[in-house]
Amino acid sequence: MKDLKIYERKAEKLKALAHPQRLCIVHGLMENNCNVTTIQECLGLPQSTVSQHLAKLKAAGIIEGNRNGLEICYSVVDDEIKEVVKILTKENA
Repeated sequence: MKDLKIYERKAEKLKALAHPQRLCIVHGLMENNCNVTTIQECLGLPQSTVSQHLAKLKAAGIIEGNRNGLEICYSVVDDEIKEVVKILTKENA
């Protein structure tokens, strides 16, 4: 049997993704890297809520934030998660 730690790490990523708003954030970031304000306006959520979701996704290694002056631009860096999100967000799903 394979090392259980591998499955534990993958399960943690899936847990981080298993929230409708976080799934929406990741899907949106796959189409267009953006900052907290853009995500907040798109989802109609308070900035603090968006920041909490981003922190959870970042802790899981799904996204990264790159500072550009005062702004942090977020992007999806996990290729496996990109594939999972593509499957989950297909039009016929």
